[in-house]
Amino acid sequence: MALNACLERINTIDGLTRDDLMAVERLQQAFTTELTALRDRVDRLETEANRLESQQFSTTTKLSGQAIFAVNAGGFSGDRVISPRGAIVTRDRPNPTALYRFSLDFNTSFKGTDLLKLRLLAASPGINDNAAGFLEPNLGSTLDFAIPGTTQISLARLYYTFAPNKDLSVTVGTRMVAGDFVDKNRFANVSFRDFSTQSLINNFVLLPRPGGAGAAIDWKPNQGALSLRAVYIASSAEENLPENQSFFGGGSPGDIRLFPIAGGGARGGLFGDPYMGVLELEYAPIKSFSARLQYSGGKVLGSNFQALGANFDWAITSRLGIFGRYGYASYPDTTIGDIRPNYWSAGVSFQNLFVKGDLAGLGVVQPFILTEVGNATQTNIEAFYNFPLANNIRITPLIQVITHPANQSSNGAIVTGTLRTVFTF
Repeated sequence: MALNACLERINTIDGLTRDDLMAVERLQQAFTTELTALRDRVDRLETEANRLESQQFSTTTKLSGQAIFAVNAGGFSGDRVISPRGAIVTRDRPNPTALYRFSLDFNTSFKGTDLLKLRLLAASPGINDNAAGFLEPNLGSTLDFAIPGTTQISLARLYYTFAPNKDLSVTVGTRMVAGDFVDKNRFANVSFRDFSTQSLINNFVLLPRPGGAGAAIDWKPNQGALSLRAVYIASSAEENLPENQSFFGGGSPGDIRLFPIAGGGARGGLFGDPYMGVLELEYAPIKSFSARLQYSGGKVLGSNFQALGANFDWAITSRLGIFGRYGYASYPDTTIGDIRPNYWSAGVSFQNLFVKGDLAGLGVVQPFILTEVGNATQTNIEAFYNFPLANNIRITPLIQVITHPANQSSNGAIVTGTLRTVFTF
């Protein structure tokens, strides 16, 4: 390469002697093979660069996608399932069913430090297409990747993130989800990778209004161990939120209607009911450990709620990790009076257990602990094993066991199994 550069330089110099030219000729003969290989490499690189330039999707946007295919089957012991308030949810045994979700992400950067995210999504219709969601739809037992459940292509994310300085990022958007910015956890937060039970993905009582329009900030002073985050989420005025299923997993009004609608709720708008604000303080002194304290408050269908939360994850080794969450909330003026539910979840995660790149986990959660609804406490248990079939294909068998569903001691246990396949590109 040095000789090639010299040759190009010599071509521009006047007054070279015969001895100089002979020396250059000897060098050319000695490095003929290398010079030929170098020119061939340059030609190939130029051809490839021209092809990429002509075929590239965008100079500023990266396109990625994901498809989830799943088969679910399950059942319950006993002759029927009743809701938290005593209504009969079903007497029919569920049939095996197929689930899907497909999403496209357009990630655009104009300056290298910003992000304009747009996500399009379509999924199998509703949460009633899996056994846990159909039989116990109110306390976060459904498969999280089965939500929102619409066969029509919808806008799932639309927001813009920019960094005024290296320690601060700001996000504004019309389609945001609170769990993208707060209550994260390295072992229990992504339903297509690890746990799929909705109440294991996020703190169930902390984020009752997870999606809408709003803004978020993430401040990490001096890139140190402390981070402060805040997010505000509200509904648009046109968004139709007639029943509780928009907040607590689903179900008909006869199953459970904790929050009144008549006389006020679901007016929509940036500052109208429902809305939610969350503050989070994270402490991460080392890469393997993070702890978070949280506060949320807002209004849900006429109930001015407040909630406190705690969240931690600890990678004990490169192959073993543990996590836990706790929540306490106050929801006044519900249809059953003032309620103060508790929540907790905990679990263990294994990486590279049998093959490189695999992931396994066992989690337990009690999503809605209170005495005013039902006469027992529902407990959800999930175990999964996620292994790579190829670089962009992962298969995960998982099992969910739900005891005392809907906080009713007379309900038999629900057991449901799912085979989840995720394709990414």
